[in-house]
Amino acid sequence: MNGNHVTQLPHLETFARAAELSSFTGAAKSLSLTQAAVSQRIQALERALKTPLFNRQGGHVFLTDAGHRLYDYAQRILDLHREAIGEITGKESPLTGELSLAASSVPGEHLLPELLSEFQQRYPHIQVHATVADSQQVLEQVEHGQVHLGLVGSRRESAHLDYRPFASDTLGIIVPAGHSWAQKKRVTMDQFAEQPLIAREAGSGSHACLEQALTKAGKSLRDLHVTLVLGSNEAIKDAVKRGMGIAVLSSLAIKKELQAGDLHTVEVSGLDLSREMYVAWDRRRVLPIPARLFLDLASSSVKQNKRH
Repeated sequence: MNGNHVTQLPHLETFARAAELSSFTGAAKSLSLTQAAVSQRIQALERALKTPLFNRQGGHVFLTDAGHRLYDYAQRILDLHREAIGEITGKESPLTGELSLAASSVPGEHLLPELLSEFQQRYPHIQVHATVADSQQVLEQVEHGQVHLGLVGSRRESAHLDYRPFASDTLGIIVPAGHSWAQKKRVTMDQFAEQPLIAREAGSGSHACLEQALTKAGKSLRDLHVTLVLGSNEAIKDAVKRGMGIAVLSSLAIKKELQAGDLHTVEVSGLDLSREMYVAWDRRRVLPIPARLFLDLASSSVKQNKRH
């Protein structure tokens, strides 16, 4: 009989759920336990390993370096448990769980539906919750742990956020049918600056892209003739069609209007309005399996787009 004693790792499911939710309270609710029971289980696991696994910060819990290392092992162990049960019982357990997403308007309205369709075909038992807001609000939701992943049209520097590109986009200067530019392909920066401009609100990815492009061209929004600020691509397109001004919108958002001939696009010399779309997550938090699967799917979509 082997006298070597192997330390058992108790309560790995509770540990993993608390790590994914950054909350003992959330883990307790998810597992139908009391918060005290979750705390006791985590303490038992920390005693077994003789090391702290969580840091407590402002009502949230974040994994220590040791906790991050253990989480990877915990997922592998839990996966083996599920695999063993399926092998012995002959009943394979479908992958379940929840995925919460937030997206800014362009990726949310024009890219997310196709991604969600493919994701749900692959993983029909994962429940997905998705909301649409502007890029700034989306990134705040990610940092506050309100969603697992955010899909945005611009990056914001943050000590906690990581980004992965998943699509490319180009903004276009749009004018209505009958506008003096409707037959033109390109105008000068001075001509652009003279036109009444309908702009997206600060905080949107389109607004940030325009600001960055102007900065690279040695200009700023103050050099443009902004007459109206709207928080909706649909409202902006309607205002442009009514002759209230020109606008800068994503090529993804104006496909139908261009095909119908209701709107036309022109380029501005020296103004590069190309951009990347990103999936963002908070590196302090571990991504649960559904979020990692969605991130992998989005990443594979950008590779396919580049090949085509």
